[in-house]
Amino acid sequence: MTGVRARLGAADLLRLGVFGLRTRPGRVVLSALGIAIGIAAMIAVVGISSSSKAKLDQVLDALGTNVLTATQAQGFGDVPPLPSTALESALRQDDVQSAAAVGTVVDAAVYRNEFIPPPETKGIGVMAAWGDVPRVLGGELGSGRWIDDSVVAPPQVVLGAAAAAALGIDRVRADSRVWIGGQWVQVVGILEPIALADDLDSQVFVPRGLARQLGFDGAPTAVYTRVDPSRVAPARDILANAISPGSPQDVGVTRPSDALAAKDATDDSFTGLLVGIGGVALLVGGIGVANTMVITVLERRAEVGVRRALGARRRNIRDQFLVESLLLSFLGGVAGVVIGVGVTVAFALAQGWPVAIPLWAVGGGLGATVVIGGASGWYPAARAARIPPTSALAAV
Repeated sequence: MTGVRARLGAADLLRLGVFGLRTRPGRVVLSALGIAIGIAAMIAVVGISSSSKAKLDQVLDALGTNVLTATQAQGFGDVPPLPSTALESALRQDDVQSAAAVGTVVDAAVYRNEFIPPPETKGIGVMAAWGDVPRVLGGELGSGRWIDDSVVAPPQVVLGAAAAAALGIDRVRADSRVWIGGQWVQVVGILEPIALADDLDSQVFVPRGLARQLGFDGAPTAVYTRVDPSRVAPARDILANAISPGSPQDVGVTRPSDALAAKDATDDSFTGLLVGIGGVALLVGGIGVANTMVITVLERRAEVGVRRALGARRRNIRDQFLVESLLLSFLGGVAGVVIGVGVTVAFALAQGWPVAIPLWAVGGGLGATVVIGGASGWYPAARAARIPPTSALAAV
C-alpha cells in the first residue's frame, strides 16, 4: 500500500495542486494578481507599440517612401535661399515623377475678419504654392479643392488643417472667406493633416499672383519631389546639384519618411524602458508567489506529516508544492495575457490603429510565468520535502 501511495502520476499532482489552491482563494488571488500585472504590462506595452508600428507602415505604404524635400541648407553663416527656378530644375530630372513647391510670404497674416488685432495671428503663416502640393505629398482635401494658379484666377486660399481649426472654418461654404492683405479672399479648400509635412498644417496657401501682391520675393522655401521608387538614392544625390549647380552645398535634401522612421526608433527605446518596468513588476509578483508558498508550507506541516507517515516520499511532497507554485503563477499569467490583450485591443481601436499583438509576446509572457513559478516555488517545495514526519505530526 505504501509503495502504491508513493507513486504519484501527473494527474494526481495536478489534483493535489488544485486542491491546495482552492483551500486559500483570497491569498491565491492576491499572489496571482502580482504576476498578472507584470505580464499585462509587458504585453500591453509590446502590443500597443506593435499596433503603432503597423499603423505607421500603413501610412508609409499609402504615402510612399519616395518623396524627397529640398530646402535651404542649415548651417553657420548666411545661406542663400533656393533659386526661383528650383522647381523647374527639379522637374527636368529623369528620376523625378512629379514636384511642387511652397514659399513663405514674409510678414503676411490671415485673420477671420478685419477686426482682429494684427498681433493675434495664432501662428498661421502664408505660403505661395507652385503645383499640386497635396498630391505630391500624398495629402488629401477634407473639403473643397486646391488653388487655381492660372493668371486669370481670382484671389483664393486653401487652409491647412490646423489653420482652418484656428480660424474656426470646418468646411468650405459659399461665404467662406478670410481677411488677408487688407482684402477679403475666398476659401476654396481645406486640407487634411499632411503626415509627410506636418509643418504645412498651420499654413494658408495662396496662388503666386496673390503672393506677389502680399510682398512675396519669389524664392521657394521647399521643393517637394516624388521620384522613381527604385531610384530614391540616386535622385537624392543629384537633386541638390540640379537645383543649385554652382553651390549644391546650400541645398539640403531630406526624405520625410526617414523622420517618421526615426520617431518610430525613438518609440522603440521608450517601449524597451516600459517593458523593463513590466519585468520589475513581474519579479515582484514572483517574490509574492514565493512568500505565499513559504507561508503555505508552514501552515500545512500537519498535512505534510500525515502524508509522510502514510509513505509519501520527499520528492512527492516537493513535487506537490512545486506544482501548486506553477499553477499559481500560470493562473496569474493567463489573467495577465487576457488583461494585456484587452488593453491593447481597446487602445488600438480607440486610436484607429490595426491591432497587432506579436505571438512571441504572448508565448513569452506565459513562458515567463512558468519560469517565475518554478523559481519561486523551488525553495518552499524543497523546504516542505525536508520536514520530518515526527516534527510535522507534533504540529497536529
